[in-house]
Amino acid sequence: MKSDFLNIVLFEPEIPQNTGNIARLCACIGAKLYLVGRLGFVLSDKYLKRAGLDYWDKLEIEQIDSLNELLKQNPDSNFYYFTTKTKKIYTTIDYNKGDFLVFGPETRGIPEEILNKNCNYCLTIPMKKNTRSLNLSNSVAIAAYEVVRQLNIQLD
Repeated sequence: MKSDFLNIVLFEPEIPQNTGNIARLCACIGAKLYLVGRLGFVLSDKYLKRAGLDYWDKLEIEQIDSLNELLKQNPDSNFYYFTTKTKKIYTTIDYNKGDFLVFGPETRGIPEEILNKNCNYCLTIPMKKNTRSLNLSNSVAIAAYEVVRQLNIQLD
């Protein structure tokens, strides 16, 4: 079941430390974390556990086979796809409680076919020209805290 506040989706994450950092962030703000598709590590990975520290028991996390499955389970929800391949800036959206923020694998991003099907929901975090991309855990933190700010979520 989705979070009433915010849902973070990692599509085929590859680096356990990033996923651990994101898990810790989700625990700290009350977001649910979805790990979708083939993972580049096992969930018992020591780097994943170390990055998440002692926050694992405070985290709502679900592993799911495919993005299509997640979409079918949440047909009335907004899904926003973060990519460097669009000009629409993430701060131009009015987020709602229960939205899904989708992030792709570190080395290749969200596949073009998914982005093309959802081009009206593709968002970017601005960067200087001639830079490739931000670190995944940094991108998730930037986007998640924009939702916290917009929805005026009290985290205490």
